[in-house]
Amino acid sequence: MLDVLLEDAVVVDGTGAPARPADVGIRDGRIVSLGRTDEPAKERVDVDGLVVAPGVVDIHTHYDAQLMWDPSASPSPMHGVTTAIGGNCGFTLAPAGPEHAEYLTRMMARVEGIPLEALQSGVSWDWRTFSEYLTKLDGRVAVNAGFLVGHSAMRRVVMGERAVSNAATDDDIAAMCRTLHDALDAGGLGLSTSQGLAHHDGDGNPVPSRAASREEVLALAAVVREHEGTTLETILAGSISGFRPDEMELMADMSLCANRPLNWNLLSSGTTSDPTPAHQLEASDVAAARGGRVLALTLPASSPPWITFLNGFGIEGLPGWGKAMSLPPAERVRAIADPEVRRELAAGAASAVGLIAGLARWDRLVILETFSAQNEGLVGRRIGDIAQERGGDPFEVLCQIALADELRTGLTPAGRLSSEPPDREEWARQAALWKDPRVIVGGSDAGAHVAMMCGAIYSTFMLGEAVRDRQTLTLEEAVHLLSDVPARVYGLRGRGRIAEGWYADLIVFDPERIAPGQASSRADLPGGATRLYADAEGIERVLVNGVEIVRDGSWTGATPGTLLRSGAHTDTVTVPGAR
Repeated sequence: MLDVLLEDAVVVDGTGAPARPADVGIRDGRIVSLGRTDEPAKERVDVDGLVVAPGVVDIHTHYDAQLMWDPSASPSPMHGVTTAIGGNCGFTLAPAGPEHAEYLTRMMARVEGIPLEALQSGVSWDWRTFSEYLTKLDGRVAVNAGFLVGHSAMRRVVMGERAVSNAATDDDIAAMCRTLHDALDAGGLGLSTSQGLAHHDGDGNPVPSRAASREEVLALAAVVREHEGTTLETILAGSISGFRPDEMELMADMSLCANRPLNWNLLSSGTTSDPTPAHQLEASDVAAARGGRVLALTLPASSPPWITFLNGFGIEGLPGWGKAMSLPPAERVRAIADPEVRRELAAGAASAVGLIAGLARWDRLVILETFSAQNEGLVGRRIGDIAQERGGDPFEVLCQIALADELRTGLTPAGRLSSEPPDREEWARQAALWKDPRVIVGGSDAGAHVAMMCGAIYSTFMLGEAVRDRQTLTLEEAVHLLSDVPARVYGLRGRGRIAEGWYADLIVFDPERIAPGQASSRADLPGGATRLYADAEGIERVLVNGVEIVRDGSWTGATPGTLLRSGAHTDTVTVPGAR
C-alpha cells in the first residue's frame, strides 16, 4: 500500500523533459510509481490541474542560527524549498566553544544582518565541535539541511584573537586542516571562505578569513579532496565589481586542489550595457581551461531593499550617521526627534559620495510600510511628493513620518519596487544568464539580512513572472534550474528530480497563480527582533521525504527533513583536470 498518491498530476520531473500527466505514488519517503496506478493508498490527493515538481534546492542560505528556533526555515518552504544549504561565506556557528560564542555572535550579527538579540536569545551555543552542532539539529528540521564549514569560525577557534588581520603560522594552518578534517568527517558538506571587502566582524575589523594567505586557502581546499561528497564555496573582493586575474587563478586553483566544483556569490544580473557579468564569468572559462570548474550563483529576484531608521542597514554608513544608528531604539527615537541631531545627520548625508550617496536622495525614497494612524495612506508614495504637498524639506518630512512610526517606516529607493528586468530585451538577456552552464540559480541569503531583504521569493518569482507572465523560460527549464542543477553540483543523492526510487521532495503548485506575496515586517524573532517576511501564492503543498510540511501556505508542524551529511547523503562531484 502507498502512503500517498498524488492523482492526475502534471509532472515536471526536473530533468528538462516535457511535462506529462501521471499519478505519483509515495511509500516510505520515496517515489515508487509514476503513471496511472490502481494501488491502494492511505491518502489519495486529487491534484488535477496542478503541477508536481521536485522541490527547490537552495544552496546559499544562512539558516544556521534560525533553525535553532524555527525548524520550518520559514519562509523558504512556502516558496517550494525542500533542501537548504547553510554555512556559506565562511560564516558558521561551529566549531565554536563558549569562549568564542560572543565573537561569533557579534560577527554574524554584523556581517549577515541577523539581529543580535535573536542570536543571543535563540542560540544556545552549547557545542564545541561541528559534529555537536549538527547533532543539535538532527531530527528536528522541516527541510533537508546541510552545512558547509566556515573558514572564519575555524580560524577563530585555532588562532583566537590573532585570527583577525594576522597571518597564520605553519602550525596554525596544520591545526585548521585538522579541524576541517574533523568537521568533514562529521558530515560537513565542504569548505566556505570569504575575501569579500564588505565582510567585517562585530568590532568593524575584516573577518578572520580575509587575513588568510593563498597558501592557507589552498591547504584547506586540499583537505576537502580527501572527503567524499564535499564541495567549495567562496566570495571574493571582485564578486561585486569584477575579478582580478589573481582572483580567477585562485578559484581555479582551489577547484583543482580540492578536485571539486567551486561556486561563488553573487553574480549581478546587470543590464545590457553592463559588462560586469560577462567579465565575471571569465573566471569559469579560466578554470575550465585548466580542468577546474567554477560556477557563479545568481539571484533572479528578492524583495525590494528595505530601509528603516530602526535597523539602520545601509544608511548607517552615511557620514556622521554611525553614532545615532548604533543607539538603542528608544534613545534613537529621542535623538532623531532632536532638531540639532537632525541637522547634523542631514549635513553628513549631504557630504556622502559614491554609491551610498544615492541613499541620501530622500525625495526619491518610496514608502513600503507604515504603522501609525498619522501615516495612513502613505504606502507607495515618494517622500518628495509628500514633502511638496506639505511644503517642507524632504528630510524633515521623512523624519516626521519615521518618528510617528517609532522609526519602523519601511522605505526603498524609487525604481527598486520590483526586481524584474524593465523590458523584453532585458528579460531575454537575464533568462540567457540563468541558463548559462557557468551559472547556478540561487543565492537567496535566506536567514540573513532579514531586516532589509527577503531573498526566499526567487523561486516563486521565476515560476510566476519569468515562466507564466514573461514567457522567457519554459516551465520545464525553470524547474530544472531550481532543482536538478544545484542538486547535481552538490551531489545530492536521490534529490532534485522526480524519478522512481528518488526521495519524495515535491512541490504541488497552481501554475496560473504561483507568485511571491508582498513582503512586510513581522516581529517574530527571539528577543522581539523584526524581519521581513513574504508568503507565496499558488503553492498548494510541499512534501519532504514524503511528508507534507506545507499545506495551503502554512507549515504543518512536521519535521521530516534529513540532516544532510557528506558522503552519507552526497556523491562526490569531481573536476576533469584534477590529478
